[in-house]
Amino acid sequence: MINTAPDLTQICATISASPKWGKRRLIAVAGAPASGKSTIAEQIADQLCATGHKAQVVPMDGFHLDNAELDKMDLRARKGAPETFDIDALTALIARIQDAPQVSYPIFDRAADRAIPAGGTLCPDVETVVVEGNYLLFDAQGWRDLHSLWDFRVFLDVPEPVLRARLVDRWLAHDHTQLQAEARADGNDMANARRIYAQRLPCDLEVTLP
Repeated sequence: MINTAPDLTQICATISASPKWGKRRLIAVAGAPASGKSTIAEQIADQLCATGHKAQVVPMDGFHLDNAELDKMDLRARKGAPETFDIDALTALIARIQDAPQVSYPIFDRAADRAIPAGGTLCPDVETVVVEGNYLLFDAQGWRDLHSLWDFRVFLDVPEPVLRARLVDRWLAHDHTQLQAEARADGNDMANARRIYAQRLPCDLEVTLP
């Protein structure tokens, strides 16, 4: 199914009607860097809560490997690429979320550029978990194992020029110069975005955003 606008009422109605395999319904919201995953995921959770359905967002970014570990692997410059995440820990968390009553999960502090262990908590009354991240529908070793864990899959499709402009703005907001921001966007972020588009697994709903 392809939707050209984020009709949240329809999206949430479709999600609510989808089957779930565990005690909780697990929703994946995937897309390239700066595609709007965090925003859409929060909007979906808020809309579900507004209809009396307890929902919460869990971000994938807390599974960034530590910078010291990336330095050992010579991957610091590629931070944000799929190989710079702890996919085993992420998969274990998603499996636990389905049935465990209360689950702690790491969050990412972008300003400090580090993950905070147990920075978030999923409460027992949460019925639907909206997980957002770049590689949740990524066809590569380890990552593709996530595909069968989702009850519903959303992919955000955004044109490359829009992504690049957003990424440059993101780095400018983190005190980069214009040249530094463009270099970060072009040298790593857009490379990751192209990998995500090239290695997509099927989704239940594709949302095309301008």
